[in-house]
Amino acid sequence: MAKVHQLKPSQKQVENAVRTLLSWTGDDPDRKGLKETPSKVARAYKECFRGYGEDPEKLLRRTFDETAGYDEIVTLRDIPFESFCEHHLAPITGFARVGYRPNGRVVGISKIARVVDAFAKSLQIQERLTAQIADVIEKVLQPQGVAVVIKATHGCMTTRGVHKQGVTLVTSRMLGCFRDSASTRQEFMTGLNI
Repeated sequence: MAKVHQLKPSQKQVENAVRTLLSWTGDDPDRKGLKETPSKVARAYKECFRGYGEDPEKLLRRTFDETAGYDEIVTLRDIPFESFCEHHLAPITGFARVGYRPNGRVVGISKIARVVDAFAKSLQIQERLTAQIADVIEKVLQPQGVAVVIKATHGCMTTRGVHKQGVTLVTSRMLGCFRDSASTRQEFMTGLNI
């Protein structure tokens, strides 16, 4: 996770920055419709970037070893997420598919979704988001393997720049048995379409 800047601006400084941006667009930040916008934007940013205050490793530490020897693939499909592009602050929206092959212990499925959010709720690029999710699961759970596939739409491509609607970016990271075994990787990929 990226290190948070130590000298965090105050709420008032953030609101003043938003006022400056509103003025820069050519609008009047004091007009009735925009009067509350600076405080609303500050609150929204606090929510959108809450991942900076979360510890994904801690989310995965509570595991269960009463698995009756279960050692097949565990997959969570279509975990929705929202993030923001670190280059344009434009929205990234998509779905994560996360699979792992346990090595004696499993984690509660909600924890996987929380890990996705913990990394997504920061300024991101999709490739790094994909790697971060896979790497932390591998580090904490030490499974036989981890697979992460993310499919997302990027506002920096659809609402600015080239303005290409309907374009999605797909990234993947395969570790352990998912990287080493074509049949395990294929089983996971096939399972995404069930």
